[in-house]
Amino acid sequence: MRFGLLGKDIDYSFSRAYFAEKFHKEKLHHCSYENFDLADLTNFKTVLQTPHLKGMNVTIPYKEEVMPFLDNLDEVSKAIGAVNTIVFNKDGTTTGYNTDYIGFQKSIAPMITAEIKAALVLGTGGASKAVVYALHKMGIDTQYVSRKKGGDTLTYEALSEKVMEKHKLIVNCTPLGTHPNILQKPNLNYDQLTSAHVLFDLIYNPTETAFMKAGKKAGAKVGNGENMLVGQAEASWRLWNV
Repeated sequence: MRFGLLGKDIDYSFSRAYFAEKFHKEKLHHCSYENFDLADLTNFKTVLQTPHLKGMNVTIPYKEEVMPFLDNLDEVSKAIGAVNTIVFNKDGTTTGYNTDYIGFQKSIAPMITAEIKAALVLGTGGASKAVVYALHKMGIDTQYVSRKKGGDTLTYEALSEKVMEKHKLIVNCTPLGTHPNILQKPNLNYDQLTSAHVLFDLIYNPTETAFMKAGKKAGAKVGNGENMLVGQAEASWRLWNV
């Protein structure tokens, strides 16, 4: 049985190494996991016809773009507007799911304090949509932040002291700070952070990003995306084996 990851420039990917180790540990010698590293989705229909392909994960930048190629979407992925897991059904059809929100919710839950009522979500891509969905399920208000102003989106320049004070949770869903560009970080005023703030970075390489370091320096609690990735990967595996 073949599984894989759809994305662009994904040599660094967590998924292939994670599943290779899982298959080895659990003696699943009949399973393999490979990267489908595509510059665009022009030939994606050909990938869908790969023999013995049973499931795929989807990463940046295709979590939203891949949706029209699939036969079915579950209700959660429709609500989120992004897919990170594809199941190849026995009848030859494909179904898109989103397990990112499951991984994120499990990871962030232990870090949530009574003071956290609202969150800033940095970035507006597929991963950020899953984060917003999870936070709303947890009863936490959200505010998108991006370099470009939108209807429901603030720019980084609009993050006043009052806004920072209200939003005690800040989640980085942008690629800023990913290896090898480890000195990059979102353009926040980190001096406005307090010990009541929690900074969570979806990035896992490096394990402590420049965003997390700046938060730590200000006294905030910090976390990275490694446990989230494990959570979403295991949720994908369960879907592939229903």
